Amino acid sequence: MFSFKPPRPTFRSYLLPPPQTDEQMNSEPKIKKLEPVLLPGEIVVNEVSFVRKCIATDTSQYDLWGKLICSNFKISFITDDPMPLQKFHYRNLLLGEHDVPLTCIEQIVTVNDHKRKQKVLGPNQKLKFNPTELIIYCKDFRIVRFRFDESGPESAKKVCLAIAHYSQPTDLQLLFAFEYVGKKYHNSANKINGTPTGAGGGAGGGSSQKTPLFETYSDWDREIKRTGASGWRVCSINEGYMISTCLPEYFVVPSSLADQDLKVFSHSFVGRRMPLWSWSHWNGSALVRMALIRDVLQQRKIDQRICNAITKSHPQRSDVYKSDLDKTLPNIQEIQVAFVKLKQLCVNEPFEETEEKWLSSLENTRWLEYVRAFLRHSAELVFTLESKRVSVVLQEEEGRDLSCVVASLVQVMLDPYFRTIPGFQSLIQKEWVMAGYQFLDRCNHLKRSEKESPLFLLFLDATWQLLEQYPAAFEFSETYLAVLGDSTHISLFGTFLFNSPHQRVKQSTEFAISRNIQLGDEKGLKFPSVWDWSLQFTAKDRTLFLNPLYVGKSTPCVQNGAVKSFRRTKKTYSSTLRRVPAAFKNGVIDREFLPRRNSFTSQAKPDPLPQADSQDGGMERFFREWFSRPADLHGVLLPQVSGTHVKLWKLCYFRWVPEAQIDRGGSITAFHKLSLLADEVDVLSRTLRQHRAGPLEACYAELDHSRMYFRASGPHDTSGTPDYLSSSFPFSPVGNLCRRSISGTPLSKFLSGAKIWLSTETLANED
Repeated sequence: MFSFKPPRPTFRSYLLPPPQTDEQMNSEPKIKKLEPVLLPGEIVVNEVSFVRKCIATDTSQYDLWGKLICSNFKISFITDDPMPLQKFHYRNLLLGEHDVPLTCIEQIVTVNDHKRKQKVLGPNQKLKFNPTELIIYCKDFRIVRFRFDESGPESAKKVCLAIAHYSQPTDLQLLFAFEYVGKKYHNSANKINGTPTGAGGGAGGGSSQKTPLFETYSDWDREIKRTGASGWRVCSINEGYMISTCLPEYFVVPSSLADQDLKVFSHSFVGRRMPLWSWSHWNGSALVRMALIRDVLQQRKIDQRICNAITKSHPQRSDVYKSDLDKTLPNIQEIQVAFVKLKQLCVNEPFEETEEKWLSSLENTRWLEYVRAFLRHSAELVFTLESKRVSVVLQEEEGRDLSCVVASLVQVMLDPYFRTIPGFQSLIQKEWVMAGYQFLDRCNHLKRSEKESPLFLLFLDATWQLLEQYPAAFEFSETYLAVLGDSTHISLFGTFLFNSPHQRVKQSTEFAISRNIQLGDEKGLKFPSVWDWSLQFTAKDRTLFLNPLYVGKSTPCVQNGAVKSFRRTKKTYSSTLRRVPAAFKNGVIDREFLPRRNSFTSQAKPDPLPQADSQDGGMERFFREWFSRPADLHGVLLPQVSGTHVKLWKLCYFRWVPEAQIDRGGSITAFHKLSLLADEVDVLSRTLRQHRAGPLEACYAELDHSRMYFRASGPHDTSGTPDYLSSSFPFSPVGNLCRRSISGTPLSKFLSGAKIWLSTETLANED
């Protein structure tokens, strides 16, 4: 018999290292082999190895080891270690699991434990000590911490300085979008990130309708026809931005105003921003935005001429109501102060130091008060347009800040089209991007803090309040709103990068000339649109944008083998009765009118004594009558603005705080169950169509895909809530700074659904 046992070695080398087993080889660190995934035009500017990413402050057992990289687009932490405690990750295709875009960085703090020093790093600053720790404060409320205990001290210092330098550029053309698009124009294939570029589209899994960008005459003309706005026309006198650099090339004006008159009037307006039509009601009343007239001598004459033109555009020649937003609403500085206080409360301050006064501290930020103020004023203008049938002019000094919020909210409340995904995106494109909202300054992409103000986030918050109160009226979910807000911090999309369309054309043209890029007939470089969601998320993940509760304008039904459209009448809308508010004014509702907690219906109080037929009396009567009827999901929506209904948007502001999460709890549990039910209905509907329809239609039915993220496994699916669901879903708070437990505190009660307007003492006695 032959032996298969290998012969014993007779010679041992003392010069070569001993042979390693497979187990020993696998245990070797692989940090040096880790390489980042880079986008076109992205380059690595500095990196450091043997970095520890902190997961918790009280223990280091969950920390990750890897390489920290700074590129001209993001900071990226690359590791082979699996993320501990994380059960789900909502992946952005542009960013890795541990990536932070440079424009999302708000503050950089370096720390040296041994010397007990710390420094907030600005651009082009020197660092006199070797950092042992780096803390990144992000604009989306994240806090990310890295340790350099095992890293080379000089390498750690260099990467910190690189992050500080590249996250605070001094020039617009230094933002990554320019390099990204420049690479596209130099490539022969017209693709970005492997995906053909487009003007924008739906959220995927839903409507495939393209989002109009309102860069052309035809887009504005279609919007006029969609709203039935007679007496209005598309004006092209600003082609080439010859009149105003903060207006779009095309906009809508009263038909009775001649181009020559507009050119003369334009010199008298702040920023030469002439009146802009926003929207028209079916009754003929219109919503118009206008900057202040700075020419005092000509003010009355021009104002009268503009108002007369708007009156002539109304079928009933109704008067014009002017709303001075600068006197009615908080200014941008007050909104910024409130937001800073909110961030300090939700993120920066330890919960254990604020828990006893957390609810009063939330009130003192005034953030919810300002959200309520915008909702209330928008509802009052809805009354003017809907009930009084009077056109409204929103007047503001420059006409490009507060009026963006109010004009958008009014249209969301009045027009169900803007409560769909394509409609909502076209609304933002029309009232924010093309109307000259200063995204560059207000989002602080270039770190000029004196101009920063979160007006767009406030608008998304106010929209979420409406979504929370009328969930079946909106096609999109709160995840969609949160992701849309996050996209403002990604320096890739031209949508949220500039102060005006003219700035995009001017800056991109200068960049193209400096890089020898041939533009041809194009007006500047074409940047990716945020509405092309396929650049960021897979088709599966984009289905989380869809609201399973949404009731569309019409639903298909099968009759005798033919698919027909069944239109719902008002009687088939939500039958939930709402109580009559005693006083809508100032958002105050008497407590005796409040329904019991968790009550779906309540009896209306007797009508108060008749009041004089004034605007206030007519407004209150309008609100009382509206709230006494079932909600028409495809008609006017009015917000409840009392303290009982305006809430803190937890998914947006608390998603990165591990202690604030409710495992297998929160609104996502209801979203999960409703998605399963909606998917089961869709499956049954497709099966019915396949059974009734012919062979060709049956083939199309087989190709249909579910529009829901959570899908039913079969009829009467009774599966429980997945383990990975939490109140922060689809975002994961793992990897951010942790604090001590908040169980049993007023904050924990609030997170579990307690009323935020109650005092701490009341909450303590609520059990």
